[in-house]
Amino acid sequence: MLFRSRMSAVTIEDVQVITTQPAGSRLVIVKIVTSEPGLYGLGCATFTQRFHAVVTAIEKHLKPFLIGRDVSRIEETWQMAMVNSYWRNGPVLSNAISGADQALWDIKGKQAGMPVYELLGGKCREAAAVYGHAGGSTPEEVADSVRRFQEMGYRHIRVQMGGYGGNPESLHKPEGAPDGSYYNPREYARNAVNMIEHVRKEVGDEVELLHDIHERIQPIEAVQMAKDVEQFKLFFLEDALAPEDVKWFENIRQQCATPQAMGELFNNPREWQPLISGRLIDFIRMHVSQMGGLTPARHVAAFANMYGVRTAWHGPGDTSPVGHAANLHLDLWAPNFGIQEWCRFPEKVYEVFPGTPEVRDGYMYPSGKPGLGIDINEELAAKYPCKDQVEHWTQTRWPDGSPARP
Repeated sequence: MLFRSRMSAVTIEDVQVITTQPAGSRLVIVKIVTSEPGLYGLGCATFTQRFHAVVTAIEKHLKPFLIGRDVSRIEETWQMAMVNSYWRNGPVLSNAISGADQALWDIKGKQAGMPVYELLGGKCREAAAVYGHAGGSTPEEVADSVRRFQEMGYRHIRVQMGGYGGNPESLHKPEGAPDGSYYNPREYARNAVNMIEHVRKEVGDEVELLHDIHERIQPIEAVQMAKDVEQFKLFFLEDALAPEDVKWFENIRQQCATPQAMGELFNNPREWQPLISGRLIDFIRMHVSQMGGLTPARHVAAFANMYGVRTAWHGPGDTSPVGHAANLHLDLWAPNFGIQEWCRFPEKVYEVFPGTPEVRDGYMYPSGKPGLGIDINEELAAKYPCKDQVEHWTQTRWPDGSPARP
């Protein structure tokens, strides 16, 4: 027969959730077990700050919805899962759906005996260029950190001084100011520009520099900072604005040519569509699990390609190795790939996740195995249970104690 009958379709028999914390971030992995013996898929559903909510959404809501469904109908399953709860596009549900979606792509690749990038259309490149995170408490320390990354073969390097918001030195707090992660927006902006200037002078023009504002300053200050750093030819300036303030990208575009990257906090398509179609940003960098998985990510990549916008998917330590593998398959396929964020994990993470993509000389390479090409050692993962904790770094405040965006 030229087609497989409905009776012989491989179906979803079980949906399991694996949580583990072998390093700093709490990771959530979905494992879909199929009716075909030995065939399963893995997907990233990591929302590290609210992982309990994602686990509950998967176990109590998504699992009953998925049991018995044909594993081959990925697009239909994603579309139906997104509207099945009526209310949609929230971070908890999107991460839950992402775990299942990535797992189904992993299964399809294993069934076909080929990596997922082949199913997307094949490779446009042999490996994905990545950028690392250089840092320090002074401009000199940041420049030294950049040199170390250069020695490892990196050609794209993000530069940050201190944490997000910098190293606050002139905090004038009122009496009775509450605890929190304080920073001074204007001081940060001045120091960051000076740091970028110093690093550029020290390392020259051969290395591509990036910087993440992390929505820490007011919109008009972001316009000014984008203008100030234009002379240093950044590869991109990330999250200059909060999602609530994206209309200000029009002001940035009118006044300078500093490339803009945006997207890691986005959930709803209406957040990224106008920025892409308006050519107001240069790189789209959503968190793939936050937007719902590989299925919507490939749609966004294709849409962005029509407007000359490149991909730069979110990829720090709170993206699981499974999520990084998913990013990589998109990177190898997308004609409009720009750059991939990468943060090397401690060795024990590689032991928990055999097949984690390898980075050599500034490029990320896939394992070459069918599907996403990655697995999980469940016995070892169980030795690193997730710890409950209240996040401190997101309890950000301005000098007067006012709550601020993190």
